[in-house]
Amino acid sequence: MPGRRHARELAMQALFSTEVASTEAADAVANVVAEIDNSETRLFVNDLVFGTLEHQKELDESIVPLLHDWTIDRLPVVDRVVLRMALYELRFHPETPAAVVLNEAIDIAKRFSTEESGAFVNGVLAKAIET
Repeated sequence: MPGRRHARELAMQALFSTEVASTEAADAVANVVAEIDNSETRLFVNDLVFGTLEHQKELDESIVPLLHDWTIDRLPVVDRVVLRMALYELRFHPETPAAVVLNEAIDIAKRFSTEESGAFVNGVLAKAIET
């Protein structure tokens, strides 16, 4: 599994843990990277988790207008976390091509969420990229 993809999946799992189990972010990150030796992967996971949490309010404010007939609280937790994390990466890591962020978010949503999540995440993020 490529390093960045694996890091994104680990970051999603840590963010999920903070959301569902109210785990402290530092503990959630420590849990998901415990057996990772690659320092670049560890750093990227840290950045995605803590950056997403730090900017969560503004990320949510950007996501809400893109949700037709939905509120952010009604979204499946994985979809919500994936959208926040991808939008964070789009905004704060411009060196990563938007297409890469979009494809990774879609694949993670498909793998960890509902059958419809890939298409949903694709639609929301595509609108976010357009604006």
